[in-house]
Amino acid sequence: MRSVAVFLGAKKVRNPAYKAAAVELGQLLASKEITLVYGGSNTGLMGSIADAALAANGKVIGVSVDALADNEAPHPQLTELHITANMHERKSKMAKLADGFISMAGGIGTLEEFFEVYTWARLGFHQKPVALLNTNHYFDHMLQFLDHAKREGFVDLHAHNQIIVDEDPGSLLTKMLRRA
Repeated sequence: MRSVAVFLGAKKVRNPAYKAAAVELGQLLASKEITLVYGGSNTGLMGSIADAALAANGKVIGVSVDALADNEAPHPQLTELHITANMHERKSKMAKLADGFISMAGGIGTLEEFFEVYTWARLGFHQKPVALLNTNHYFDHMLQFLDHAKREGFVDLHAHNQIIVDEDPGSLLTKMLRRA
C-alpha cells in the first residue's frame, strides 16, 4: 500500500483525542512512506493530519473542490494539490490516488465519503481496504446501525466484515496492510 485516502473533518474539534489521533496517523503514514491523500484543507483535523505528515517528511496530496476555497483554504505546503470542479470529481480523484481508505471523526461529508467507498467495494468496483479509525468510540452508533441492518437482512455478513475497525492508528494500519 503506497497511499491512503483519509476522510476526516475540517472543523475545529472540542475533544483533543481526535486531533491526537489525526497527528498520530499522519506521522505513522509518513514513517511507513505511505502517501496521505486527503481533502486538502488547512483547517480542523484535515490541517492536523497534513501538518503531522509533512513535519515527518511525508508526501501529502490534497484534493479539494473549487467551491470550498473560502471555507476550507488549501494547505500551503502540500506535495501536490488537485482542485476539482465538484464533490463527485473529488471523490473519484481521491479513489484513483489511494490504495486504501480510512475514515475518522468528521461530519456528514466524511460519512458520505466513507459510505461511497464502502459501497464501491461492496459492488466490486475496487478491492482496496476500507477502514474506520474509531477514536473515542466515534463510530460505535453507526456500527450498531450496520449490525441492525445485517440482522434485518439488508447487509450480508461479508459486507459487515469488510470494514476494518480499530481505535488505534497503528493497529488499524497494520490490519489494512494485511488486506492490501
